Amino acid sequence: MDNKMLRTAACLVFLSGEGILPPGPLSGAVAGTVKFTTTLRPPESPFLSVSWSFKGVNIITSTSTNITEPGHANRITLDRATGALELRNLVLEDSGEYTLTIIPDGGLQRQGKTILNVYALITRAIIRSPAAILIEDKSSTNLSCEASGSISTREWMKDGRPLHPSGKVSFSMDNRTVFMQPVHSSNHGTYQCRVSNPVSSMTAAHQLTVNFGPHNISITGPSAAAPGWRVTLQCTADSVPPANFSWMFNGNETHVNNSMYIIERLEAESIGNYSCTASNMVTMRENSTVLYLRASCTAPCWSFLLLLISALILRGII
Repeated sequence: MDNKMLRTAACLVFLSGEGILPPGPLSGAVAGTVKFTTTLRPPESPFLSVSWSFKGVNIITSTSTNITEPGHANRITLDRATGALELRNLVLEDSGEYTLTIIPDGGLQRQGKTILNVYALITRAIIRSPAAILIEDKSSTNLSCEASGSISTREWMKDGRPLHPSGKVSFSMDNRTVFMQPVHSSNHGTYQCRVSNPVSSMTAAHQLTVNFGPHNISITGPSAAAPGWRVTLQCTADSVPPANFSWMFNGNETHVNNSMYIIERLEAESIGNYSCTASNMVTMRENSTVLYLRASCTAPCWSFLLLLISALILRGII
């Protein structure tokens, strides 16, 4: 047989093996089981030979009898009719290339290859962070995602949304660590790290406290009210920890030290500037805002005046 005929025969052998194994790779867990299925149907006449090799070493050959490599004894079961192989009690060292070779009765040799990846189950996941009091724009920190098992991917979330690099947030090359330099109020919240591999996954959570503020201080309440009315002013600010509040009226201390200022009855003496100061005892910052309260005569006020005039007329006073 000349070289051309040999190359043709080799090509026929190669082509005859295409598609006998499903596309890989296969995934398995340590101590688990994996089954290498085939696309073959049991033939009318049994295969003359079915053999599997791992990394070039024969692990089982079945002809009239089965010959099993000692390291795989009691761990494998061969389906002689289809060539399928079951491998049990997986270990990490079982990862690699497996080759199936089949010799049909009266046909060409068929061969297929596939890859098995064995992973250790992820059994523990935790987010670690240096113990420190973090203050906005003054402190820096990092979060490290640690886990036991075979880790294929790490995915970071913050407050339920994917976390992406930004001007002050960066990641290590393996996505294991998130760096925040310096921290910002937007970094405050709950962080999650999901570690996974094809056979298992686990999610760890960590609450990161960034002390900031007070920001966005404001007073809600009317800027004008009728004489005699009850007026409530509410002071708010974005702050961690929550801000402390104090009030001044026309530049004078009021000794009101909470977020709400109540004027039980608006009088002429109550008209003026109400100033709220929010302070943060951790960041040592404070912020203030002012609301000018004036008197007005609304519809109820005019109704009251009309009733008063009517009463005076009836009494003959006017």
